[in-house]
Amino acid sequence: MLTTEYCDLMSRYNQWMNTRLYQLCDTIPDAQRKRNMGAFFGSIHRTLNHLLYGDLAFLSRFTGYPEEMPDFGIDRHSDFTELWQERILVDRRLIAWSTALSPDWLEALITYTSKVDGQTRTVPNWTIVTHMFNHQTHHRGQITTLLSQLNLDLGPTDIPFMPGVAL
Repeated sequence: MLTTEYCDLMSRYNQWMNTRLYQLCDTIPDAQRKRNMGAFFGSIHRTLNHLLYGDLAFLSRFTGYPEEMPDFGIDRHSDFTELWQERILVDRRLIAWSTALSPDWLEALITYTSKVDGQTRTVPNWTIVTHMFNHQTHHRGQITTLLSQLNLDLGPTDIPFMPGVAL
């Protein structure tokens, strides 16, 4: 089973990676960041938007806090600076949420309706939490591939390289 410590680690890892990713993406001209490079969401910018969309959708499900969300696949922000500012706030919210988790909450059931396929599912919370962290890593991997196509290197992405992890 998933532990609260794992959730705390992964939310901090998410923030660390997003900070580094946005700093590197900030060095790219806006038109290049928004250029369709053949990725699932087309561009770096649209993939960053999708990551934010996903995290907000998950947080809304977990906390009951209603989010005003665009339709699936519609960018939340066209401006990179606005996207980055909201990313910072959402990463802080994810950390605050993860530090308040309990084992009982992770085991409890959640019923939700997916905006992707419209299906309603009931699963343990830990299943969706696992999916959220996997979703983040998956799409950041897509972005790092796009960055490498631009000859940009994000550097180490492994959890043990994160400050404060190694003893």
